[in-house]
Amino acid sequence: MKKSLILILAAIFLFITACSNGPEDAGTHDENHQGGDAGKDEDSVDELGYTYPLSGLAVDKKSSERAIAVMVNNHPKARPQTGLADADIVYEALAEGEVTRFLAIFQSKVPKMIGPVRSSRDYYIELAKGYNSLYLAHGYSPEAKKLLTEGYIDNLNGMQYDGTLFQRSSERQAPHNSYISYSNILKGAEQNNFQMDEPPSSLIFLNDNEAQQIQGEEANKISIYYGSNPQYNSLFFYDKDTEKYSRYSNGEKTVDYESGMPVAVSNVFVIEAAHHTVDSKGRRDIDLQSGGIGYLLQKGKVRKVEWKNIDGRILPVEGDRQIGFIPGKTWINIIPSDPGLNAAVSLETQ
Repeated sequence: MKKSLILILAAIFLFITACSNGPEDAGTHDENHQGGDAGKDEDSVDELGYTYPLSGLAVDKKSSERAIAVMVNNHPKARPQTGLADADIVYEALAEGEVTRFLAIFQSKVPKMIGPVRSSRDYYIELAKGYNSLYLAHGYSPEAKKLLTEGYIDNLNGMQYDGTLFQRSSERQAPHNSYISYSNILKGAEQNNFQMDEPPSSLIFLNDNEAQQIQGEEANKISIYYGSNPQYNSLFFYDKDTEKYSRYSNGEKTVDYESGMPVAVSNVFVIEAAHHTVDSKGRRDIDLQSGGIGYLLQKGKVRKVEWKNIDGRILPVEGDRQIGFIPGKTWINIIPSDPGLNAAVSLETQ
């Protein structure tokens, strides 16, 4: 009788445990997500069972958070930025003239504060759409405004929420002082009935064995030139100990304003695409549909690949095969096809 009672109690315990760990309990966007375990590099997928869709890093339950895409200012007066180091993916491209801007996409972790936030362009919006993101910007070009007002993508814009959801910092001057908190992002999403529990589809990631077999030439330094103004040129150094690339702007390491944490990524993907100037302010139109060539840097090696726009995402391919990313963060630089990779990118081994 005593033995039977023990067996019954054990069965009840197992049933309760199984129910509490089901898919319906997967995390949703809430205040706790700001400090989520987004960096479990040391934990294998076999140990934890799931991975984040945009970083490929292991997590102990299925991720259900929607991606958040933010236009982050890259003017020298906006540096160092806040929150940039937590982005799973960052696109860097010209906004006008020789001035670059970042589209930072957050999913595995969203920082408490992000900024400075800057104005949108139509091609950034299209990239954000590829990840089913909630899109945030402060301002817009005429082409971008048309997309946003027509409902092309769920969005929150500082032009409508300046001083409410978006706050101005007294430490910097406009237009380099607009910030938004994660709590205000959630507040704005709720006010507009935006669903925040729709995660993006997963990117393709390499397993440990595949990562160790990466082919390519040794290159632990890559310099990317956007024009004659050195303040907007990018530089990445590969650290063999961490197996990550640290980013620099104009010779200064890119770090988080609040924490001092450096931007360190596992994949650097540089592509060339046709650019055309569309107005007197030097705004650009960038062809992100036709595909082309690029450099993919992983594990201290570089190889020349092709890129394709697959469902709104700029991805590396070889022939008909999509190339997987190393689990971790990814930085994607988009440069003009004139002058192109050969003239605008320098690769070195030191």
